[in-house]
Amino acid sequence: MAQQEMGDTKQVEPAIVGFLCNWCSYAGADLAGTSRLSYPTNLRVIRVMCSGRVDPGLMLEPFLRGADGVMVLGCHPADCHYLTGNYQAEQRVLCVRTVLEHLGIDSGRLYLDWVSASEGARFAELVMEFAHQVKRLGPIGGRESREGLSRGEFMRRVQVAQRVTEGEKFRWLVGRRKALLEEENVYKEQLSSRRFRDLMSFVVAEECLRAAIELLTEEGPISCKDMAEILGVPAGKVLEHTAYLKKAGFLELHDVAGSSPRYVSRLSKGAR
Repeated sequence: MAQQEMGDTKQVEPAIVGFLCNWCSYAGADLAGTSRLSYPTNLRVIRVMCSGRVDPGLMLEPFLRGADGVMVLGCHPADCHYLTGNYQAEQRVLCVRTVLEHLGIDSGRLYLDWVSASEGARFAELVMEFAHQVKRLGPIGGRESREGLSRGEFMRRVQVAQRVTEGEKFRWLVGRRKALLEEENVYKEQLSSRRFRDLMSFVVAEECLRAAIELLTEEGPISCKDMAEILGVPAGKVLEHTAYLKKAGFLELHDVAGSSPRYVSRLSKGAR
């Protein structure tokens, strides 16, 4: 969080990163500047050719670098210079928000909207509104934040989210979301929005637990019991996913402490 001194008081402003498409929202931001429109200066802009080029994992990267909020701004629907780039960005943001919500991170920290090249005033207004929203959520990793998580725990959860969004199952669901909701399968069946949400929630829950186990075992040897206590889930569930990851070659048995087997990631130093 950036701090600005005002007399004897300090005003804390959120750190915000914005991914702006080259053709519309970035041009809108430029117009806001040349028009001398006022908007928060704590926005750090990353210029991309299309909002559809912002990968789910990339949306989460600013949080790991200390940002309190992330904006993705693209062209208005039907105005994308690459036809469907902004639609792809929308699908990704919706699904990434599902992961954040599952992990106890307020999805309001990730924002999506549309700005044309002629909408300098709209750009300034959206940035102002989002800055106020993030300020209400509080700084990441603090007692005064909406999540109430320590900074270390917040970062750990974002790391889990990033791994999930970079996984094959998550990417398949994001890529197939439109087809699953709008097209019939060979049996003339069409997936309802509710069933898709249920499917996404199930996959996210399973993948988040596996990613969390991977991260813990990368830190060093740890038992299923200890992982269950840290993650707040039943030990049987952790054992089930640990067995899966061991069979898939991601984990290996390190030793047995008392009567508890301890596992370690094959990527960690403890495995070498």
